[in-house]
Amino acid sequence: MFETLKDILVTKLKVTPEQITPDATHEDAELDSLAVVELSLVLEKELDIAISDDELLKAPTIGAIAELMQERSAKV
Repeated sequence: MFETLKDILVTKLKVTPEQITPDATHEDAELDSLAVVELSLVLEKELDIAISDDELLKAPTIGAIAELMQERSAKV
């Protein structure tokens, strides 16, 4: 799921690939609140994974976001 998230961040949100590691924080990956809202919309639209922007903001790292995506996709 991490690779899927990385692909979305690079292709849709134009984040530099080198900035995306499992341990990267929102700041490390330069994800501001607007980018997080956009990520939430992309996840729901393209992967049918519903994660609110608030939940994404609470996830401390990119790896934690990937884990959250994994949990939500398993429930579908």
